[in-house]
Amino acid sequence: MAISEGDKLPEAELMRLGEGGPETVSLGRLAAGKTIALFAVPGAYTGTCTTSHVPSFIRTKDDFAQKGVDTIVCVAVNDPFVMDAWAKSTGAAEAGLHMLADPEGAFTRAVGMTFSAPPKGLVNRSKRYAMLVEDGVIRTLHVEDNPGVCDTSGGEALLAEL
Repeated sequence: MAISEGDKLPEAELMRLGEGGPETVSLGRLAAGKTIALFAVPGAYTGTCTTSHVPSFIRTKDDFAQKGVDTIVCVAVNDPFVMDAWAKSTGAAEAGLHMLADPEGAFTRAVGMTFSAPPKGLVNRSKRYAMLVEDGVIRTLHVEDNPGVCDTSGGEALLAEL
């Protein structure tokens, strides 16, 4: 069952590439006492994710900060090495977005957002969505009907909710 507005985020360990290699990041600790914008994509380096979704949050990062959002997090079912390279190639790292890997898809399954499109090579990935989370509780959730489209889950659409 998919999460919905008013639900608490499940406790999850995501990953990023740190100075010493891969390291875990507790989503609960990252969200505790903060307002975060969290968006998820079907895959790093895929078309819409790279040309629309990530850039929309880079463009709106300062506006989110002005409205009280402490952190912007991107999650994808990829490994931390891919997420690190993708963060650098898109400018997300320089912009300060947290590009976190869900390598086994555990978080994605826990929130009920698994998506597969075998003809496109995407199996057990994430649906495209975005949410505003206050102290671990989902206040706004936008899920795209079509994973190739970034309308309601883009930075500007989520920012309009604040």
